[in-house]
Amino acid sequence: METLNFNELHLSAEILRGVKEMGFEEATPIQGKAIPAAMTGADIIGQAQTGTGKTAAFGIPILEKVDKEMKHPQTLVLCPTRELAVQAAEEIRKLAKYMHGVKVLPIYGGQDINKQIRALKGTQIIIGTPGRVMDHLRRKTIRCDHVDTIVLDEADEMLNMGFREDIETVLQYIPNENRQTILFSATMPQPILDITKNYQKPDAKFIKVVKKELTVPVIEQYYLDVKRKDKVEVLCRLLDYHEPKLSLVFCNTKKMVDDLTEVLKGRGYFVEGLHGDMSQAQRDRVMKSFRSGQTDILIATDVAARGIDVDDVEAVFNYDIPQDDEYYVHRIGRTGRAGRTGRSFTFVKGKEVYKLKDIMRYCKTKIYAMPVPSLNDVNQIKTEKIMERIGTIIEEEDLTAMINTIENQVNESDYTAMDIAAAFLKMYMGQLNENNDTEASTDRYDFDNTGAEEGMARLFINIGKAQKVKPKDILGAIAGEANIPGNLVGAIDLYDKYTFVEVPKENAAMVLKAMKNVKIKGKTINIEPANAK
Repeated sequence: METLNFNELHLSAEILRGVKEMGFEEATPIQGKAIPAAMTGADIIGQAQTGTGKTAAFGIPILEKVDKEMKHPQTLVLCPTRELAVQAAEEIRKLAKYMHGVKVLPIYGGQDINKQIRALKGTQIIIGTPGRVMDHLRRKTIRCDHVDTIVLDEADEMLNMGFREDIETVLQYIPNENRQTILFSATMPQPILDITKNYQKPDAKFIKVVKKELTVPVIEQYYLDVKRKDKVEVLCRLLDYHEPKLSLVFCNTKKMVDDLTEVLKGRGYFVEGLHGDMSQAQRDRVMKSFRSGQTDILIATDVAARGIDVDDVEAVFNYDIPQDDEYYVHRIGRTGRAGRTGRSFTFVKGKEVYKLKDIMRYCKTKIYAMPVPSLNDVNQIKTEKIMERIGTIIEEEDLTAMINTIENQVNESDYTAMDIAAAFLKMYMGQLNENNDTEASTDRYDFDNTGAEEGMARLFINIGKAQKVKPKDILGAIAGEANIPGNLVGAIDLYDKYTFVEVPKENAAMVLKAMKNVKIKGKTINIEPANAK
C-alpha cells in the first residue's frame, strides 16, 4: 500500500496541528488504512502488532468524533495494563492539544478511586483497564448514556490476562444500536473471533497489517540508558570515543532535528540536518556535503532519510527510539555496508525499554546494554589513537630532531601523555611553534581587569548576531569544550560581529586553551580576554 501523508486523510486543522507538533510526517500502514475506515463510523477489526502506531490509528478517529461541548463520557478505551493505558492517554492528549475542551483520563487499579471519581467529571474519553472500568460502571460513577464508541486495544493480550468476562460485562453496559466497536489484536484466536461475532456489526471492516520479515544487517547493536537532558552529552561522548568516519543520527521529529543540529554545530561538529520541510535544493546540498565527507554527521527524520545510499556510514544513533519497529531495521541498515563494520546505538529511558524489547522480538536480534563512556574513557581512547598515529609516523620517517625537542619541553613542564602526543603531531604538521606561542601566552594574561564581575573574567569572541549565533550556542560550546558546568558561565552579551562572555577567573585560561580552533556556526573562532592588546 502506498504511504499517505496525514494531510491526505481529511483531518481537522486542530488534529493536523497536533500531529505535526508530534513530528509524524506520514501515516504508518495501520493508520493509513484504519483512520479513514473508522471515520466512516464502521466497526473495525484491526490485526496489527505492537509498534505499528495503533494508538493514533484509533485515537484520531475518536477525537474527530468527540463532541467538545458535551461534558460526558463518549468513548471508552480498554487496555490490558496500567502502563499501556497511561501511554495511550498521553499520546491522545498530545493529538488533542489544540482541541480545547477535550478531556482524556486514564483510570486503573492502584489509584485512589475517590480521586478518580472526582477526576472523571467532564471527561469525554476514558482509557482504562477492564477491571477498574467495570468497577466504575457498577458504582455508576461512569455512565454510558452518551458513550457511542468503545475501543479494545491489544484484545488478545487482555484475554490472555483473564479479562474476557470483564470485557463482555463492559460491552453490555453500552447501548448496542449506535455503538461503534473498534478492536485491535496482534493475533485472531477463536475467543477474539467470538467477541467480534457477538459484539460487532456483521459488516465490520477487517484490516490486517502484517509486518514484513526484514533482514537485520550483521552489525554491533547497543542501547544506552540515557535521561532526556543527558542525550546531547552522551551523543558527543560516543562520537568522540568511536570517531566514526560518517554518522547518521535519527530523531522522530523535525523540530528535534533542527534543535540537535544547532547544538552540535555550537559544539564544533561538522553536522547538517535533513527533514521534510526542506526544499529539494537544500536536501541536495546537504546530501552532497555528506557524501563528499565535508559533513561528518547527518541528523534526519525517518522519512527524510529515505534514499540515503552512502557506503561509508560507520555508526547510526537512534537519538529517539523509532515509532515503528520496521523503522529501526531501516535505520540501522544504513551502516555496515559493503562488508564494512557498523555499529548502532539506541538511547532509551524508562518505559522505552519495553519498546526496545518489542524491537528485539520483531527483529529476532540482540541489542546489548552498554554503559555511557566516561570523560576519562574518551580522553584515554583519544590518547591511544594519537599514540598509534605517532608510532606509524616514527616507523616511516626519521624524526630524531623532533623527538629531542619534545623531550626538552617535557623536562621543563608537567605534560600529560595526551599533551605530549598532541604536541608531537602538531609539530609534525608544522603547527607546534604557532600553538606554543598561543598556549604560553595564556599564562601571562591578566584576568583581573577585563571588566567582569568579581571572581569572573570577561572574554571576547569574534562571532556574533551576524552569524546567527545565540547565547545557547556560546554556552554549549564553552561547556562542551572546556568541560565546565553551564551554570558556572556568567553573562553572555551578543553584538553584531562579536560576543562577550564571563567565566570564573580560575577557569579562564582553561577555557581559552579549550576553545582554540573551535568552530561555532561553522566558523573557527578567536577567543581572548576582553582587555587583550
